[in-house]
Amino acid sequence: MKIHEYQGKQLFARYGIPIPKGYVALSADEAGKVAARLIEETKTPVVVVKAQIHAGGRGKGGGVKVVKGGAEEAKTVAGKLLGMQLVTHQTGPEGQKVRRLYVEQGLDIARELYLGLVVDREKRRIAIMASTEGGVEIEKVAAETPEKILTEHVDPAVGLSGYQARKLAFGLHLTEGSPDPKLTVAEFASIVSKLATLFDKEDCSLCEVNPLIVTKQGKVLALDSKINFDDNASGRHKEWNELMDKDEEDPVELEAKEAGLSYVSLDGDIGCLVNGAGLAMATMDIIKHHGGTPANFLDVGGGATKEQVTKAFKMILSSPKVKGIFVNIFGGIMRCDVIAEGVVAATRELGLKVPLVVRLEGTNVEQGKAILANSGLRIEAADGMGDGAKRIVAAVRAA
Repeated sequence: MKIHEYQGKQLFARYGIPIPKGYVALSADEAGKVAARLIEETKTPVVVVKAQIHAGGRGKGGGVKVVKGGAEEAKTVAGKLLGMQLVTHQTGPEGQKVRRLYVEQGLDIARELYLGLVVDREKRRIAIMASTEGGVEIEKVAAETPEKILTEHVDPAVGLSGYQARKLAFGLHLTEGSPDPKLTVAEFASIVSKLATLFDKEDCSLCEVNPLIVTKQGKVLALDSKINFDDNASGRHKEWNELMDKDEEDPVELEAKEAGLSYVSLDGDIGCLVNGAGLAMATMDIIKHHGGTPANFLDVGGGATKEQVTKAFKMILSSPKVKGIFVNIFGGIMRCDVIAEGVVAATRELGLKVPLVVRLEGTNVEQGKAILANSGLRIEAADGMGDGAKRIVAAVRAA
């Protein structure tokens, strides 16, 4: 689950991580008012108006504007940002609509750094990455100048050690050019330590500050915030419901979550309905192997009902990209006859017009195949997973 920059900064503040002063605005008038408030409180005429969407690269996309002309100019800028389709390297060409803004105080920036925390699954530890290349996509840095990325791992038993934070600070050359090197190193080490605590306590999968800035006075602040939560921990965090911006979420994925189904939208044209995450991944792989492209990941689980299968079909077909559907079921706990009944019910109810290939194997497979064969519908049966993938790719190409 992703949250907005301003929500991440509110979380930063709770953990004592220094951030610039700022306020949320949902309209141009509100943006003008909070800009005037910031100018009065900070005694500086510069504010920054930031579009709030769940994607990086907002500055390059035109979603971050430095305003030096006071509250009225901030209001004008906000009016142009609100409602725009902001296109960045993470949104795709369709972009995302800007519905919220964050108005923040301007600062005298001496240096921009990168600081990020992720789960290193190979080492089974939290990895802390830092770089002198702040304000640049970390993927680009990793590809072109990987030697500029410093990494430390957090020991799950003892946490982050002070020497590790200081090692990163000296690796970033924070003592150079600072009017107060001891202050700069101490503030950086404190931020890293607090971010490691936040990452662990809040069940994050990503916590990124890009850029982390050093001001001309030598102080260190988080100028940005990008936080993703691990959905597997949602049972421990009921407060996440209040942080979710449904306008930024895929409506089909939200619908699937409410129905108890695991669904992720993809870019292809072959809809997949599968039981079991591993089989779903293998199904997408074999579709790609035979020259097709999956339109979704959809796991109906081991105990799906006829109604859930029907719901799953509706979600797949809600995408205009879908040109065919491949149902791949291995019945263990799940019964093939239940799946077949759901497939037939959905096909009749929706008046299915795209090719449909079904592969059934496992519990009650013969009953399931009989239900499909006697349905009188244009449902193509497959003898196995490979055969099914070949058939659906060929049918979509022919269509």
